[in-house]
Amino acid sequence: MLKSEEHFLEIINEVFPNIHPHMLVGRGDDCAVLVCPSKMCMSSDLFLEDVHFRLRYFSPEDVGYKALAVNLSDLAAHGAMPLGFNLNLTWPSYLDVKFCRSMLESMAELAGHYNLALTGGDLSFGSSLGLGVAIWGQSPENILLRRSCLPGDIMFIVGEVGLARCGFMLLEEDSQDIHQYPLSAASHLRPVPLVLEGQIAAGKKIVKGLMDVSDGLARDLPRFLLQDTGLQIDPSFHINQEVAAYCGVINADPVIFSLLGGEDYALLGGCAEDDWPLIQSSLASAWKLGRVVSAQGIYLEGQRLTLKGFDHFEK
Repeated sequence: MLKSEEHFLEIINEVFPNIHPHMLVGRGDDCAVLVCPSKMCMSSDLFLEDVHFRLRYFSPEDVGYKALAVNLSDLAAHGAMPLGFNLNLTWPSYLDVKFCRSMLESMAELAGHYNLALTGGDLSFGSSLGLGVAIWGQSPENILLRRSCLPGDIMFIVGEVGLARCGFMLLEEDSQDIHQYPLSAASHLRPVPLVLEGQIAAGKKIVKGLMDVSDGLARDLPRFLLQDTGLQIDPSFHINQEVAAYCGVINADPVIFSLLGGEDYALLGGCAEDDWPLIQSSLASAWKLGRVVSAQGIYLEGQRLTLKGFDHFEK
């Protein structure tokens, strides 16, 4: 049992080093003092029990990993080098010391992979588990912004779409077939942040923006494109084998299923048509999504699709 706030902080200090090259003054004072570059990228995300995850099928290790991974994915979308993060926690009475330590150790392992410092945060008692992460990193010289693509440009994806939705649906229904979809389960529970891929893309002056796909392509594409443009989906749209198999079971169109997606944490980018071969050769996991057109919406085989994607406030 966690005895007090000090007990909790002791565990944090055991798991996360408080001496780090990215900090001049570490945790324990009113503020940490950070070593910062001249340009930084910063983002934050909430990760809340029964909103973003369920303890019914998320292990404590999964919770700690994913809470940090989704923030790293935002840095990946700007090609940033991760530097540090703050962690805010609300902690319920029904979770014990073992859960706490396992969750934090998993988060620390991922942070260590990117030499990422935990610089501070806050801790409060709450009715359910909630994690809030604020993260920052060094901005690349080439800042990758949205709404830079023009009609005729190629839109591409780095990573997979549809797998996380497949995993989520199987886990939600407690499907006995989940072992047949290992990539799908892993994509939902432990998405891999494409930090290196984002840095490679940022190093290419030919990339016209990059975006973290978290709410599904149907929702995120309009956020990426200029207001009066849309996308014609490529006929060779990439479908993962597990997504294709699951869509066959539930009698769903795999392209539509993948466009709705959700929590893919793939990277969406754009480039001029002549530059696509260089992008493809530089990023092994990149594939062509489609071509930007001079009309709003997403088009598949000449038909405009009416898809929304995920929104927390729409029921």
